[in-house]
Amino acid sequence: MEPEFLIRFDYAIKHMLRDKANFGILEGFIEVFLNKKCKIIEILESEGNQDNADDMYNRVDIKAKDLEGEIFIVEVQTTRYMYYLERILYGVSKAVMEQLRNGRDYDKIKQVFSISIVYYDLVAGDDYFYECKSDFIGVHTNAPLQLSRREELTVEQIRQIPRYFLIRINAFRKDVADAMDEWMDFLKNNSIKPDTTAPGLAEAREKLVYARMSKEEQLQYDRSLESLVNEKEAMFESEI
Repeated sequence: MEPEFLIRFDYAIKHMLRDKANFGILEGFIEVFLNKKCKIIEILESEGNQDNADDMYNRVDIKAKDLEGEIFIVEVQTTRYMYYLERILYGVSKAVMEQLRNGRDYDKIKQVFSISIVYYDLVAGDDYFYECKSDFIGVHTNAPLQLSRREELTVEQIRQIPRYFLIRINAFRKDVADAMDEWMDFLKNNSIKPDTTAPGLAEAREKLVYARMSKEEQLQYDRSLESLVNEKEAMFESEI
């Protein structure tokens, strides 16, 4: 029997994973890539709810909150976008500032996890999954700053509140060996093994099936694929 035709994850995250019934797929994705089990309780305001018309950087595919109040921002970029990294920084900073506007004390700010799924090559690199880390390093000595225990905890909080992760789809060229590889195979090749045990993928294989969509939903999906192809062709021609 031929495998079922699955809906692309970049489409599902915009249209289907906002449904509470499908939160398990998003939770599995977060568990595999962040090594963090969570329970999503709601999808927060994102790109469709800008503070004003000039809020040009506010483009978030999905922003979710878990039981602990931590925020997960997941963005998918299929074609090149100017100031993409700046937009990521803006989105995370805004999520932190929104917590302060709600009256939260500085030491009560919850973590914000930014996960960017990129379908084009930013720069060269050997890995397909990256985390951006920071520390206080001497400019002249290249040695770390020595801190008191209290200051170490504060710096750790600064380092941990915004966490940035980058997934480079085109860099995945491995045989499937673990749960993260299985997710990468789905993200890149739209393929999920029938016997998968990777968190979220069994549910994705069951729910993200093209044949189970209504005719209207299928038409909308087909149009989105056509639009994506046209967008990539336009970008390619502009670079020639």
